[in-house]
Amino acid sequence: MQSASDRHEYPAHWEADVVLRDGGTARIRPITVDDADRLVSFYEQVSDESKYYRFFAPYPRLSAKDVHRFTHHDFVDRVGLAATVGGEFIATVRYDRIGAEGMPASAPADEAEVAFLVQDAHQGRGVASALLEHIGAVARERGIRRFAAEVLPANVKMIKVFTDAGYTQKRSFEDGVVRLEFDLEPTDRSLAVQYAREQRAESRSVQRLLTPGSVAVVGVGRTPGGVGRSVLGNIRDYGFKGRLYAVNKAFPDEQKELDGIPAHRSVRDIDGPVDLAVVAVPAEHVPEVVAECGAHGVQGLVVLSAGYAESGPEGRERQRELVRHARAYGMRIIGPNAFGIINTSPEVRLNASLAPEAPRPGRIGLFAQSGAIGIALLSRLHRRGAGVTGETGVSTFVSSGNRADVSGNDVLQYWYDDPDTDVVLMYLESIGNPRKFTRLARRTAAAKPLVVVQGAGTAPQGHAVRATRLPHTTVSALLRQAGVIRVDTITELVDTGLLLARQPLPTGPKVAILGNSESLGLLTYDACVAEGLRPSTPLDLTTAAAPEDFHAALARALADDACDAVIVTAIPAVGEGSAGDAALAEALRSAAEQVPGKPVLVVHVELGGLAEALSAATSTAPQAAPGPPTIRADHPFRALDRLRATPAPAEPPVAETRERLIPAYPAAERAVRALADAVQYAQWRREAAEPGKVPEAIDAAIDEKGAAALIGGLLTRGQGLTLGSEETCELLGTYGIQVHRALPATTADAAVQAAATLGYPVALKATAPHLRHRADLGGVRLDLADEEQLRRAYAELTELFGTPDELRPVVQGMAPRGVDTVIRAVIDPAAGAVLSFGLAGAASQLLGDTAHRLIPVTDREAATLVRSIRTAPLLFGWRGSTPVDTPALEELLLRVSRLVDDHPEVVAVTLEPVVVAPRGLSVLGASVRLAPPPARDDLGPRTLPAY
Repeated sequence: MQSASDRHEYPAHWEADVVLRDGGTARIRPITVDDADRLVSFYEQVSDESKYYRFFAPYPRLSAKDVHRFTHHDFVDRVGLAATVGGEFIATVRYDRIGAEGMPASAPADEAEVAFLVQDAHQGRGVASALLEHIGAVARERGIRRFAAEVLPANVKMIKVFTDAGYTQKRSFEDGVVRLEFDLEPTDRSLAVQYAREQRAESRSVQRLLTPGSVAVVGVGRTPGGVGRSVLGNIRDYGFKGRLYAVNKAFPDEQKELDGIPAHRSVRDIDGPVDLAVVAVPAEHVPEVVAECGAHGVQGLVVLSAGYAESGPEGRERQRELVRHARAYGMRIIGPNAFGIINTSPEVRLNASLAPEAPRPGRIGLFAQSGAIGIALLSRLHRRGAGVTGETGVSTFVSSGNRADVSGNDVLQYWYDDPDTDVVLMYLESIGNPRKFTRLARRTAAAKPLVVVQGAGTAPQGHAVRATRLPHTTVSALLRQAGVIRVDTITELVDTGLLLARQPLPTGPKVAILGNSESLGLLTYDACVAEGLRPSTPLDLTTAAAPEDFHAALARALADDACDAVIVTAIPAVGEGSAGDAALAEALRSAAEQVPGKPVLVVHVELGGLAEALSAATSTAPQAAPGPPTIRADHPFRALDRLRATPAPAEPPVAETRERLIPAYPAAERAVRALADAVQYAQWRREAAEPGKVPEAIDAAIDEKGAAALIGGLLTRGQGLTLGSEETCELLGTYGIQVHRALPATTADAAVQAAATLGYPVALKATAPHLRHRADLGGVRLDLADEEQLRRAYAELTELFGTPDELRPVVQGMAPRGVDTVIRAVIDPAAGAVLSFGLAGAASQLLGDTAHRLIPVTDREAATLVRSIRTAPLLFGWRGSTPVDTPALEELLLRVSRLVDDHPEVVAVTLEPVVVAPRGLSVLGASVRLAPPPARDDLGPRTLPAY
């Protein structure tokens, strides 16, 4: 049990689970007085060499004084952290605050000495790097800005830990000791190092689950049927390349195998390592299985068992305990309530799932939180995987169930640099950490397409999701900005995924349409226009077109510089007497190969009953008995349905080649929608290659230190604070944002005096919450040219709406005429800092015409933000009006972005209205809210979600 510290309460928020370099997990927590025995046991297992490196002299054992010193901390000036596995220490780190002379000190001293000790058996796992991230975050929290470390020159590993961290460093050598000093303020390089380490560790943790050398299925029934027995059969039948074991504590002692597979009563009875355990026992028996697996050294678990968070509060607590129990042994979990995992690699061949049929090997990575959706996706890929010129399948599949531990973020880390995956398809019912997901998605999408179906915003009961105040549509918009190809249905997910897996990205929106059906060509043309593409007039080859005609037309279209993609429309050949159908597929393939840089899609229509009728009508042979209509079985377009009638092969099929495959679609709008998604994604890829920057002129006009001092002083008043008008203007002024001056008008005479100060003409505004920015209610009077008009307007306002105390009237000088806009920034607890822009009034309030970007934004992102709203033409001279100063507007957006990004204490900013004139702009109203910064754990040390 953890104890209170000498001077401060035990900092429970410093506890964290982390993924190490080899994919295993460890728990990092503060060291307390209760850890004396653990510390002594840990030290006894450290080699003499490591002890020498730590203390610069032989130090075989810790004295009682040492143990007391290393376990008694005040958690301010003296802090110790330990990395634990199975409750035992595997590494420690501590810092001691020092003054200018190098002696123990207290605040305001901002330097500390830091030292590590890692058990030899765990060196090389990245433990010290993870501890450095966490002790650095702790030190910054306690006001320490710089670490110093003294290291022996021979201790190369520890020197590398410090030098590779990415912090700004100073290095010296004196008296045979290397002294390293480094600032703890995160830098671009330190964050890059942290993210790279995070990616390697989380990728490796998923790789260990997907590429096991041995698998034990726990909970295999003694009779056919049941979840465990089904999974065992699927693993065996798919040809798993590793060792497979069946485990059930109810097996008789004399039973040594089941269906030819070694059988055991417990995982501990297995002679040899077990990399992965698939758990299919009732929830109440899972803890026992986890303990057995942990004791045997199992690396990961796939928990198919239900009865966890999806079943209610009791199950939710059972799920939390499951995760804590597994992580204590360094294991990661897929599930619980999972559907399973699949790896089609010829070197692995793992189907540890409940899928009724295994997918073809291919290059699509597939993730689904829902088991039912996972079945549907696998089934659709199985049916749709056959294209005009070949087949497309799955590289790996993960169904995470309640995703209590391994999530879509982890699997995305794995697929990012997986050489066997070219396209990623994900069905997400919820996003537990949108901020991290958008960061990972942006990086992944820059390398390979990422297509996502996102749930409607209400998380299933089994999912632990951080609360977000952002609307579902806003989160979706932020995903698209991160390069995610956002689709609405699993049908669109498969349609788009197959295109991206088979064809190159289009270089633009220009589409050529050709085929043997005029009507189908026109439908395709209309669909292209509706999706924002630029189609050419369809080329009708007529129904008499031969394969050679298709080949020639497609070759000409692809060679045309005015064409970025081609859609071929085709009516399949019908009847047994038709000739040249197989040749058509070859004609399309050979033509496409001549210009490999442009995508080709096929839209085909299956004639069904009409095909049968036409066949019967043109035949002189005796009619057969009525039966279902058919299209020739060997026709290339018929391949989409052929698989429904053929059983899955006993042996896993051969993996697809890297040959270019042409996808076929049964409807024009589906093909066009997939192509439009590809066009937009290709455009994002081109823009992401040059992401933009923040202009230096803006940096020069910003007083970041002045703003920090002002914010620090204001926050001494309380935890949350909405600034007054004068404070708001002062803070915004430090970032070059000037707010149009407004003076209070508590009486008519005060209004007149304010107008004399500001100069006529003026505006009189009621600033009460129910009247603010509501000119439609009469709470704003503009262009008051003299005292008489001002007094009359003041009397009318008070007569209509109440006393001055109720109205809170102000007088403000008139700004140049222009377009009224609104700029907002907010720090969302899940998504992070978000910048929003829209026109003031009904456009944004009633129609929701608001655009969003993640902070920080660049000049390019600010420009696209302004142009993203549907009412943007009003800013650019709509219907002959004068265009307004959008460069000034973009600069203002950049300044707000910098303010919020530099100071996380600024949790909300609203500028309303911002009147953008033909030259310049005026900020007429502003509000700022300050608070201690919310948790921004994506910018802190690496950590797994807490349980």
